Amino acid sequence: MNKNTIKYVGLDTHKNSIVIALADEDRNGEVRTYGTIPNSFDAVDKFIRKQVSQNIELHCVYEAGPTGFGLCRYLRANGIDCIVTAPSMIPKKDGDRIKTDRRDASNLARLHRAGELQEIYIPTRNDEAMRDLVRSRDDARHASRKAKQRLLSFLLRHGITYSGKTNWTQPHFNWLAELKLEHPAQQIAYQEYIGAIHEATRRLDRLDKEISRLAKQWERAPLVSAIQALRGVAELTAVTIVAELGNLERFTNPKQLMAYIGLVPSVYSTGTRTRHGGITKTGNGFVRRVLVEASWTYRLPARITKHLLKRNQGLPSAIQDISWKAQLRLCSRFRRLRAKGKPRQVVTTAIARELIAFVWAINRELNTPVRT
Repeated sequence: MNKNTIKYVGLDTHKNSIVIALADEDRNGEVRTYGTIPNSFDAVDKFIRKQVSQNIELHCVYEAGPTGFGLCRYLRANGIDCIVTAPSMIPKKDGDRIKTDRRDASNLARLHRAGELQEIYIPTRNDEAMRDLVRSRDDARHASRKAKQRLLSFLLRHGITYSGKTNWTQPHFNWLAELKLEHPAQQIAYQEYIGAIHEATRRLDRLDKEISRLAKQWERAPLVSAIQALRGVAELTAVTIVAELGNLERFTNPKQLMAYIGLVPSVYSTGTRTRHGGITKTGNGFVRRVLVEASWTYRLPARITKHLLKRNQGLPSAIQDISWKAQLRLCSRFRRLRAKGKPRQVVTTAIARELIAFVWAINRELNTPVRT
């Protein structure tokens, strides 16, 4: 029986097309452009059958992008090895100023053959679905904020300002309901701005209810409930963290998780000189943002509030102990760093870095078999 020939396949994917390059197994072997095919499973299947019929074993790679992970899942379902790599992790030459689809595909094939590409995590379909819902909610939040900004800018142009303490409270909405502008056209524009705000608010409410409902049916629901034992991590924050990170078992220690979401300091070292900068901000920005927001709650003294007590009900005592340990450590650390004169933003980032470590610890506790 003839041994299969190994080919490394670089795929430069676009909305309507895929540019394919093939690299021989030998590191000094040829890297050639196969051609361009339509971005469809039928065209990909035809390419696979042609290569397999020639006893060729394929190892494919493409960049993560707007086309998603459907191609990778399809190739793996058909027994073809495929990885997805992040564009930011692809080695590039400083002097290279030419970028074409053919060169990109060839470069992917060459680097994949050399083993210089780092594979990114592919979420499950259910995890990706929950992530899409959470991100839809975040888009709705941005739309709501923009609608409110537009209304305030409109009123400011006409010299109308609210004398109360806080905007978007019930007294503020009552004040808005009583406003009357001089010209009918301005009144219509004003009512449209108000209507956009109310619609954005209703949209947020609908998405919050659907996230809460579907999270209970999700296979990761136990982890979502468990990490809500942590202070500052309510249901929406918990679902966001779990949906964006997926399977936490792939992180063997919390430092890997901290680095994955970009919460570790950047380092520049040369010779005897080492300089630490701000956080790297690599990886998932959604998780990083919600963790920093959750970290603000640790500026207050450690205590079990009624909301936290309710979220802890029914959870194993070991997870409740981790939650209390997190409070004692993080609240103390917040005060200590502030006493040293550290800015609040720096302090909350440091707290967020440790908070995700407690999330990792809860996941490990949840998946540890009970000893008998």
